[in-house]
Amino acid sequence: MTGINPDIARLLAGALGLDLDIEVTTFDTIIPGMSAGRYDLTVSSMTPTEERMEQLDFVDYVQMGSALAVPAGNPQQIDFDALCGTRVAVLKGSYQLTVNVPGLDDACLAAGEEPLNVLQFQDTRQAISALLSDRADAVYADSPILGYAVAQDSKLEVGDENDFAPVAVGIPHEAGTLEAVAAALEAVIDSPEYADMLADYGLESMAITEARVNVPQG
Repeated sequence: MTGINPDIARLLAGALGLDLDIEVTTFDTIIPGMSAGRYDLTVSSMTPTEERMEQLDFVDYVQMGSALAVPAGNPQQIDFDALCGTRVAVLKGSYQLTVNVPGLDDACLAAGEEPLNVLQFQDTRQAISALLSDRADAVYADSPILGYAVAQDSKLEVGDENDFAPVAVGIPHEAGTLEAVAAALEAVIDSPEYADMLADYGLESMAITEARVNVPQG
């Protein structure tokens, strides 16, 4: 696997002196899987929120924003001020769905307009497919993920972006590894490999300087 998340996981495993076994699953099953003991930690662009902190500890590793993917040329002129009543594809359990969409809906209702017509999908590929087949007007997800999707398909573009904030490695409370993971991630962030890895994807702006522990967003 390639990408920021598996690469961060490899750097983290190396700093801890451990072998890495990457398991692929849908976003909404990660926390239940960790609660069931199937995974030791998650590196999945997960935003640390107070609700998630009830089950997991978090250590920041990069910052990223949210974005809207729209058809090339953005024929409907969709942005964050023009989402009311539109069909918006999101990932199940995502930060966009659980934290941002309620506020967008409230703003629409306060303006006397229809709330978002939210369509939930298991993964980004399904959401993009809905957009390309005119079953959705936009996809609302993490900006690096949408940037990659757009780079693969000229029929898409990244529209409006917002909400830049850290994402974090998640660890079950009972794992007892928070201190070790935090120290290892601090070493990773301070290493040249961290900057080089982000540069490989053209995402140097996502770098952070401190592996903060349990700082909620949203």
